[in-house]
Amino acid sequence: MTTEETPRVDFWFDPVSPYTWITFRWLLEVERQRPLDLRLHLMSLYLHNEGRQLPDWQRRAVDQSLRVVRVAAAATEAKGEGILRELYTALGNCFHFPGYVRGQDRDYDGAITTALAETGLPASLAAAADDPSWDETVRRSHEAALLPGTEGHVGTPTLHVDGAVWFGPVLRATPRGPAALELFDSFRVLARNPDFFELKRGRTGGIDFG
Repeated sequence: MTTEETPRVDFWFDPVSPYTWITFRWLLEVERQRPLDLRLHLMSLYLHNEGRQLPDWQRRAVDQSLRVVRVAAAATEAKGEGILRELYTALGNCFHFPGYVRGQDRDYDGAITTALAETGLPASLAAAADDPSWDETVRRSHEAALLPGTEGHVGTPTLHVDGAVWFGPVLRATPRGPAALELFDSFRVLARNPDFFELKRGRTGGIDFG
């Protein structure tokens, strides 16, 4: 049961986003050390970029990402939102660790097949990847992440924490141990301030999935 001592974090994600994966691993590290009511929901990079002009390589990657989210939506309908944590973990391990090519040339179908097998889900769910009838389900989940005035200002990941909607935090590596808790507590301080809305700096260093 959620209490004042157990903060609720609603986490919207697209399974192929590398920075979103790191944010997820950070939240799991926080959860490992203290109570956290962490709930996962689907977003879509395809919908986020709807109507935008993208480079050809990025358009191919975004189109493929929709196929993965459709499968996740089908799995959610079959097993409930609780399956998303296990399925996302399996997909993330495929996409963000050695063995799969990154970007538009990833083996998306291979990742879907592997993740379904690892989570004990029916292989037949892979057919949802090319079934546009799932798009409305994906859109409803995607739009649930947004509040009036936030459209165009959030992306994946989006977090709802302490009644506020946030894009990010965007991290290049996963904080561990006390550093993970320190970041979470600092994040909540900012989230509670009704006048705070943005903090950003230049990116340094490459992404680290370790």
